[in-house]
Amino acid sequence: MNIQFLRTCLMALMVLCFSGGVFAQEGSSPTQAFDVVEATEAYLATVSGDEREKSDAYFEGGYWLILWGFLYGIGVAYLLLRKGFSAKVRGWCQARSRRPFLQNLMYGAVYVFLSSLLTFPWVIYTGFIREHQYELATQTFGAWSGEQATGLVISIVMMSLFIAVIYVIIRKFGEKWWLLGTGVTAVFLAIAVMIAPVFIAPLFNEYKPLENSEVATAVLNMARESGADFDTVYVVDASAQSTRISANVSGLGATKRISLNDNLLNQGSLAEVKAVMGHELGHYILNHVVTLVAGFTLLLGLGYLFVTKSYFWALRKWGADWGIEGLDDIAGLPLAVALFSVYLFIMTPAFNSIIRINEIQADAFGLDAAREPDGFASIAMKLAQYRKLDPGYLEEIIFFDHPSGRARVEMSMQWKAASILHKKTVN
Repeated sequence: MNIQFLRTCLMALMVLCFSGGVFAQEGSSPTQAFDVVEATEAYLATVSGDEREKSDAYFEGGYWLILWGFLYGIGVAYLLLRKGFSAKVRGWCQARSRRPFLQNLMYGAVYVFLSSLLTFPWVIYTGFIREHQYELATQTFGAWSGEQATGLVISIVMMSLFIAVIYVIIRKFGEKWWLLGTGVTAVFLAIAVMIAPVFIAPLFNEYKPLENSEVATAVLNMARESGADFDTVYVVDASAQSTRISANVSGLGATKRISLNDNLLNQGSLAEVKAVMGHELGHYILNHVVTLVAGFTLLLGLGYLFVTKSYFWALRKWGADWGIEGLDDIAGLPLAVALFSVYLFIMTPAFNSIIRINEIQADAFGLDAAREPDGFASIAMKLAQYRKLDPGYLEEIIFFDHPSGRARVEMSMQWKAASILHKKTVN
């Protein structure tokens, strides 16, 4: 547990501990001074009617997208496997090189291209049509398609290399491959995190130093007070693709950078910008990149084990005409991906919970760093454009990878109440 998060918890406990003491001596109660529940409900009431219905419909529709996306992916794997198609692709690659690594590298490139091509209709609906239906996207289809093509090239390069390396490990270690494979995955994830801000993100957006000196100074001062050393704040033209609000402190080591998207600057007040950046600095100071990579690696490693244990069972049950020769046969990649998809579908709540726990910690840190509880609460309402505000308990546990709007407003109002109490006790 980090110090900032502990401070927030202790301040919240002070509200309870002093509720019959300090304020009673003054002839009032903390509820009369500041009502957390009332303040929370007041913020939630600012998003109502059609806005609330639209937000809920968008987010709840995403639950079904998880299921249909999973089934679509299984269908793609079946098409690549049926009648030995994948085995024929493997044979084509073998005819062009005698080296297993190069064969697998070529197969990986072909696989990424074909699977992306077969998945593209689904991506058009989820990433373009649906986003425009809910007024969350700003691109034309041509511009959007161009970025998809760029992303495909990047995926082919990176994923084919990753696939080839993994199959070297499978060939050498057999059914115990998943142990070393998990470590290799962690390395690839870390490299991706380091290179993405500098080499990949600028392919899709323009990053410029922020010219608004008031905002830049506030953000850099907050970073220094939190123990982070940055010289520049960048603004990214996210409005070219979306209406969503965001910011981040990304990268590792020399590649680290603070970035605000222009939607946040255009739609948010200084208090809201500080609240968002306090949260993002929390991710950086608390080393959430490391903890997320570690958590994801652990879950992915268990997924690799699941694939290994279920691979031959699935092959015996359905793979009579697939032409797959064994676990180390690259032609079995679509089967391995399908089995891994089953695992990921089942483990969706676990992945969401790992992210959500980190987000809660960053929220607590951000409130202490920015000291803008109302800015934090009001920006949570703007995020309600595409996030359901008030889910049920199990709904939030299963489907939310961030705290709900209600949870975030409640935390900010509890922080505000504790701050008011602290000032009164000091005075």
